[in-house]
Amino acid sequence: MVFRVRSTLVALGAASLVLIGACAAPAPFETRSGPPGSAPAGELAEFYDQQVAFERCAPYATTALDEKLFADDRYDCARVQVPVDYADPDGPRGEVALLRVKARGEKIGSLLVNPGGPGGSGMNFVALLGPLWAAGPVGERFDVIGFDPRGVGASTPRVDCYTDAEYERGEGFSGALVPDVADEQEARMVAQRCAEGSGGPQALASFGTSNVVRDMDVLRATLGDEKLSYLGISYGTQLGAVYAEAFPQNVRAMALDSAIDPDLTATEFNFAQMTGFQKAFERYAADCATSADCPLGTDPVRATEAFQAIARPLLEHPAPTADGRGLTYDDVMNAVTSALYAQSLWPKLTEGLAELAAGRGDVLQAQRDSAFGRGPDGRYNNSGDAAYAIRCMDLPRRTPAEQTELARQIRAAAPFTDSGRPVRESHHECEAWPQPPTLPQPWVTGPVGLPPTLTISITGDPATPYEGGINLARVLGGSLLTVEGAQHGIALLGQSECVDGLVADYLIDLQTPPDDARCTA
Repeated sequence: MVFRVRSTLVALGAASLVLIGACAAPAPFETRSGPPGSAPAGELAEFYDQQVAFERCAPYATTALDEKLFADDRYDCARVQVPVDYADPDGPRGEVALLRVKARGEKIGSLLVNPGGPGGSGMNFVALLGPLWAAGPVGERFDVIGFDPRGVGASTPRVDCYTDAEYERGEGFSGALVPDVADEQEARMVAQRCAEGSGGPQALASFGTSNVVRDMDVLRATLGDEKLSYLGISYGTQLGAVYAEAFPQNVRAMALDSAIDPDLTATEFNFAQMTGFQKAFERYAADCATSADCPLGTDPVRATEAFQAIARPLLEHPAPTADGRGLTYDDVMNAVTSALYAQSLWPKLTEGLAELAAGRGDVLQAQRDSAFGRGPDGRYNNSGDAAYAIRCMDLPRRTPAEQTELARQIRAAAPFTDSGRPVRESHHECEAWPQPPTLPQPWVTGPVGLPPTLTISITGDPATPYEGGINLARVLGGSLLTVEGAQHGIALLGQSECVDGLVADYLIDLQTPPDDARCTA
């Protein structure tokens, strides 16, 4: 049975209750016996001792874009076995898929890379940046490893809650616009269909940060590295920090870009994030207003009102698009919020809003499709489904009253997202998940006895506000690199020689920048 999940700008979280099945709760992080970096004794040794067999990447592709990227002979790929449940290492097994760009010169080791999400494919991300690894110093000294966390992309078991056809119809999870669920019955249906499509309740309960960091330590060992070198962006900073607290003796270098704030609860972070998007919308509107043909007008104070006048009619009548799908209100909100991630996307956002004001939605539909991971063939990657499955096992769950109140608070914090319709009481899509969340709260407390780390934080980042980088650097006892700019993510992306140079110096030579280091995006 298919149902439509109503979308509002409610932030990631969950309500309470359970059950569609049961599995053992994850065990505490494995206690080490032996020198730092050694494999654990006992039942996990066979995972740590396995041999990695790299091969051509073409069979690993799950999207049309991957099919093109993974045909490149510069890359090779592999799968590493991990237990689905670390408390039951003799039970079902999963496989974490890897893509490798081999070091061009004298190799230090492997650099494990996660692009965020949660739900982002590290394999796709590393392959997309292939030309940068081929030219830069990091690609010379490291095997760059993009991995798909459990549940994501080419890894198995893989999260699968909704079909491509359902996403085309606006059903299922809605990306940047977090869904709410009408009642307990719908919550049970969400959990049931995710379990059925993803390998059962035990697999569904395994898709969480606590298990991903265990997988990362298995990857470190199987790749032959005594210590982990790591680059994490956005959610990837949380992965890195949780790994550091679990396995501090196994950390060599950790570059964390656009940090999730460890000082905030999940609800507080959601609120801060939406406040950041409102600020980004206002910066965009002020920039747009300098042009006489700005679709939001030349008075930035009235930009929110002008945007609502353009977007709200789509609640009743989607805008026509060339492919016949039509552009809905939810589509517009996803397109706009994703375009606010970087100032470089503002011109295309202006073009799309102007087109929408004139009665068509093709430009914004293309932006929405990019945000959703939709390919030209109509296939979607599974980042949307995976994001919710992972966060359902990470975040504290909210009661319907708490979820509804958060919706009201976020609408007040980010009025450009206000649909004009009343906020209805809602349940959370994680309410009936098969197990409670497994990520500790707070998820990192420090100090954790780490070698120097490097956190990179951008002053105008809408998705992970700048203060989060300050706080993560403090908790980890590491260095902070401040970047003046208005975007989300910058390290080793070829956009700032200053940033890329300092990050390369750190990863290669373990040289951290001075305390007051600043770069410009």
